[in-house]
Amino acid sequence: MPEDLRENELIKQKKAKLGNIIRDGVYPYGGKFETTSTIKALQSNFVEGRHAALAGRIMAARSHGKSSFYDIKDSTAKIQVYFKEDTVGAEPFKFLNNIDIGDFIGVKGETFKTRTGEPTIVVREFKILAKSLRPLPEKWHGLKDVETRYRQRYIDLIVNDEVRNVFIARSKIVTEIRRFLDDKGFIEVETPMMQAIPGGAAGKPFKTHHEALGIDLYLRIAPELYLKRLLVGGLDKVYEINRNFRNEGISIRHNPEFTMLEVYEAYSDCGGMMKLTEELVTSLAKNVIGKTILEYQGKTIDLSRWEKISFADLMKEQFDITPADKQEEWVKKLKKKGIEIDGDDVSRTQLINIVGELVEPKCGNHPVFVVDIFKEMCPLAKTKPDNPMLTDRFELYMGGMEIANAYSELNDPIEQRARFEEELKDTKTKNRKPKTENRTIDEDFVTALEYGMPPAGGLGIGIDRLVMILTNSASIRDVILFPQLKPEKAAKD
Repeated sequence: MPEDLRENELIKQKKAKLGNIIRDGVYPYGGKFETTSTIKALQSNFVEGRHAALAGRIMAARSHGKSSFYDIKDSTAKIQVYFKEDTVGAEPFKFLNNIDIGDFIGVKGETFKTRTGEPTIVVREFKILAKSLRPLPEKWHGLKDVETRYRQRYIDLIVNDEVRNVFIARSKIVTEIRRFLDDKGFIEVETPMMQAIPGGAAGKPFKTHHEALGIDLYLRIAPELYLKRLLVGGLDKVYEINRNFRNEGISIRHNPEFTMLEVYEAYSDCGGMMKLTEELVTSLAKNVIGKTILEYQGKTIDLSRWEKISFADLMKEQFDITPADKQEEWVKKLKKKGIEIDGDDVSRTQLINIVGELVEPKCGNHPVFVVDIFKEMCPLAKTKPDNPMLTDRFELYMGGMEIANAYSELNDPIEQRARFEEELKDTKTKNRKPKTENRTIDEDFVTALEYGMPPAGGLGIGIDRLVMILTNSASIRDVILFPQLKPEKAAKD
């Protein structure tokens, strides 16, 4: 029988059983059920002969005449429960004919071990808590289609324990980040997700319209400019675990909606952020994953060794480009080496991509800080005192991916305005497509700097990519519960 016809037949059978339950006067979507513990907690301290009340989803069923074994699973573990007609009574045992794999039940009984030593509950009472009307994927077949797994994550979580474990790990990673920063005296804050002027990063925003105010707003591409306003206001150590949105491409490393950690510390600098990053990542590996030598997609990443690589040196070695060269010279030299350039100049995005291509083969089996990044790529970073063409900034690469970005924050309002004006001028005069329809300078941010912002270090870490590394996940969609996908019809075409 074709799979879709078989599924339809199973759905008919399940609905028929639902009708039987209702005719028996039982409500098939029961309410609260008091449990004595989670399944994992019971198993961890298992003692035979104890009363137990558990609830979960039926994952397997085996009938043997006047007895049946079910496996039920909650969010922590799975356990076997044993139904015997003599124990639960003839009518309740008959009622089990209407119970299927996928249904939620609550059971009460006593603990014991089978002849093979398997912890089990002999059931005295039970209650149906939710009747499922669709069959779960067959055990032998599983839920292996990647598109279906992402589109119907709820099924993915039911049948794939390794997927569930990734998202449990993600939650623990975020909790550990908060603990780590809180212990160091940082405070967590929230900044606007809808902004009149999107800024703080290079990216195309999503546009919306506020009816009451009669103005266009943008979903934020980064919280940076608001967090630095808080430094002006006297909050010296702040962080935000924030959702950002960029109206750009989708890939195994990019999702239009993603999570970032941004940290700002007054009186610190790029070096301070480098130390903080190393401590934080190592702490996450130790306290959540339980090791500091990680396996990522066939690579080993050893967190006991952190290396610095100069971007300026790489550009000189690979392309004979120096930060003093004009854009026209960059284009010629890059094209000469086979790098494709759109138009007659190099955009900041293209340079960032070149960074990744240069650094990826050098990442080896340890994290790499890329330093000495050109000023043109960093409109919000301080320049290096000994070389004003380079910025006091780093990008962190692990497993061939950019994970973090940090710099000594530019706090000179005159220099900041000049950088903004130069960036705006470049957009208008060099055939670069503006990221928004009315690109403009954030005057309020410049005004805030004019009141005085202390010297500071700022750090941004991509939470999704960091979780990918720590959980050995190949795609960003493997660590986002509900990733953005093409409409189902378009995906099939």
